[in-house]
Amino acid sequence: MSNFNYNPSKWVPFRDKDVIERVRKIKREDITKHSNPDFKIHVVKDSDIEFIWITDMFFRIKASDDENKKVVMITPQPAPCYQKVAYLINKFKVNCRNLFTFNMDEYANEDGNIAPEDWPQGFMYAMNNNFYNRIEENLRPPKNQIVGFTDKNLRDYGKMIEDLGGADVCYSGPGWAGHLAFIEPGSEEFAGTLEEWKRMGPRIVTLNPFTIAQNSLHGSFGMSGDIGYVPPKAATIGPAQVIATKNRLDWNYLTVGGTNISWQRFITRLVAHGPVTPLIPESILQTLEVDFYISESIAQDIEPTWEIAY
Repeated sequence: MSNFNYNPSKWVPFRDKDVIERVRKIKREDITKHSNPDFKIHVVKDSDIEFIWITDMFFRIKASDDENKKVVMITPQPAPCYQKVAYLINKFKVNCRNLFTFNMDEYANEDGNIAPEDWPQGFMYAMNNNFYNRIEENLRPPKNQIVGFTDKNLRDYGKMIEDLGGADVCYSGPGWAGHLAFIEPGSEEFAGTLEEWKRMGPRIVTLNPFTIAQNSLHGSFGMSGDIGYVPPKAATIGPAQVIATKNRLDWNYLTVGGTNISWQRFITRLVAHGPVTPLIPESILQTLEVDFYISESIAQDIEPTWEIAY
């Protein structure tokens, strides 16, 4: 055995080598075990993750119509699967008058100016394109009920959710370094003890280098590692909004272009089985009631291979 030793790079937010080694070794058969019975880890087929997400969103929207009561959702990046939710709304003629959605984050420039909704790489642009504009006009909620971050509403964003009675559901998933929304690990904008951090709300944050690398692989930025294309900052909800939500569903299923390669396989283990710390923002979910979904691809054992270079 080689005696070559090293510490994680200074750019890695969480650097406890013993914990890193422990969670790296978590096997598929053990990944669902957790001491908090309310933190429910489900391993499902890759093909079922999107179906479960779509079903949950549509069910809540339809129930809001049937029962004539509002439903408030905190939504992550509006992925193409939102188009399928819109399709179901149109197919079953569901009136969305009671639907309120709040994007959990949005890009910003180096001065903290938030991207407008007509910027094609932005999340509000995607929400309109993948969801709102695809709903038949007579079924859509009022446009002001589909909310994204703006320079004007940043300060009041958390209160806007509270004034509606709080969020009924928050959908989330971990970033490469463990972020939740754009609550970045080790961020100076989210500096504080764990208890202080848990009370923090929306703000502008500097994006972690791993987040920029991750998002440079996204289709909206050309899928080519163009790290200069991704903005340096973002607006985001805070831990307080996640903690206050009535229901939480977390999705762990991302692979690179449909291959078996994934930057999420390790971080999923760390957020679910590492310590609860602001250095791993998604780890706060371990202390809450959550349905934590992991695809079979992400749950598989982490094993080195020289058959694949990248």
